[in-house]
Amino acid sequence: MTTTHTTPDAGESPLPGVVWGVDVGMARVGLARADREGLLASPVRTVPVDEGDTALQEVVDLVREESASTGVVVGLPRHLDGHESTSAAEARRWAGHLARALGPDVRVWLVDERMSTVAASRAMRESGVRQREQRTRIDQAAAVEILQGALDAWRRGSAVGEPVAGRKPRRRSKQST
Repeated sequence: MTTTHTTPDAGESPLPGVVWGVDVGMARVGLARADREGLLASPVRTVPVDEGDTALQEVVDLVREESASTGVVVGLPRHLDGHESTSAAEARRWAGHLARALGPDVRVWLVDERMSTVAASRAMRESGVRQREQRTRIDQAAAVEILQGALDAWRRGSAVGEPVAGRKPRRRSKQST
């Protein structure tokens, strides 16, 4: 039986199921996907941001295509001291739109993404990816870092991020026969 959620608890895990990671940037959005068991995050795609919300719609479509999707974690940019960066408003906007578009069955969280791009860049460098080639894949790698951190926390039973309220489930009206 599937439970419907409008506002998830911060510690409530969407596992098992497919969870997605999103790294929202001003020029590109990185997307990662976990396996159904929630063990490993893998890069999926980098979506260019253009005028309008076509990048947002592309992410919504990808998440909806996977029938086992149960959650999305969106990176929330913060400074090292914990204060939100100027890009945080855009990440919050994205998370809100995702939650509303995906409905109550796919839960959305904002998660601290401090150092995710730095860690992604280091990992790519250590695996032999040249600096020049990193630009096209760094957003996906950052989404992997964000998602893997959330997966690891859920498996430990820890709370993950800030839940984002989505659409409330529709109530069925009783029709007289």
